[in-house]
Amino acid sequence: MSSSLPISSSPTGLLLIQLGTPESPAIPDVRRYLREFLSDPRVLDMPSIARFLLLNAIILPFRPKKSAEAYEKIWTAEGSPLTVHTAALTEHVQTILGEGYRVAFGMRYGNPPLAAAIEGLIAQGCGRLVIIPLFPQYASASSGSALAKTFEIVGGRTNVPDVVTVGPFFDNPGFLQAAADIAKPLLEDFAPDHILFSYHGLPESQIKKSDPSTDWCLGSASCCDELNRTNRSCYRAQCFATTRGLVGLLNLEPGSFTTTFQSLLAGQRWIEPHTDTIMPKLTGQGVRRLAVLTPAFTADCLETIEEIGIRGKKQWAEAGGSELLRIPCVNASSPWANAVAQMARAAH
Repeated sequence: MSSSLPISSSPTGLLLIQLGTPESPAIPDVRRYLREFLSDPRVLDMPSIARFLLLNAIILPFRPKKSAEAYEKIWTAEGSPLTVHTAALTEHVQTILGEGYRVAFGMRYGNPPLAAAIEGLIAQGCGRLVIIPLFPQYASASSGSALAKTFEIVGGRTNVPDVVTVGPFFDNPGFLQAAADIAKPLLEDFAPDHILFSYHGLPESQIKKSDPSTDWCLGSASCCDELNRTNRSCYRAQCFATTRGLVGLLNLEPGSFTTTFQSLLAGQRWIEPHTDTIMPKLTGQGVRRLAVLTPAFTADCLETIEEIGIRGKKQWAEAGGSELLRIPCVNASSPWANAVAQMARAAH
């Protein structure tokens, strides 16, 4: 007896993956989220005993209260901005792709969990899954961890579906154009003296691990000036490639922008230059109106809204700057939703 739904006509499941967020800005929820997030050996990349001590003796006793206060500042009536934007993007992409697809999103840490999202797609008859981690640039701590967890979940099933993954899209024309479409009118209206492209930071040790040559990445000031066979998996090099792509679309002049890195944790050397150390240097050079883009993030979240839009703006004023404009992420904008849909179709 044949199945009533041939495999060729079954829908394709599209899973969009984001990092995660606490259930609420309450301290217990934030502590629970941080414990799951920072217990991941791909995030705190160090010997297990050192990670255990750092997490339980230093981070969890003190950081949840401070982080909860930060989350409280950005929380909306609908919940976490990251969840709100990702849910809206999922709905938008589903509308674009139509009946041949079932689109869901899952969080690497927190809710909705990846396992539930995957099981939900399979329950809808999806015999094939397309996986898109929503991180433009590849890092073991973000895309790598999300994919590793997805493979663990899918591989544990008796019937393993076909799985196709979409790699980093740091130079994808659709992503770059979507970001430029949002930024361009805001920049024209604001007329900044300077622009920062601020990316999430990463420990230098993780950058060096991505280098098969062992001596190219971070070996010189020009190591990220272009992509080559050695640094093609380097997060920092991919960030600079994103900057170059956006600079071209925005028609920015040399010297009018800087690429920096934010969201640092103490205890390790992190890739430079750092956003919070570049800001006062810019005011010392006479910059007063600063615009900040955050192209390592596809959805506005704690790192963009609070770290840049609130703390960054305060630091800028204290350093002598007059105005700081935070450019929103691509979120659920139509150009970005169309770009995601195109990446899903191209994965066939």
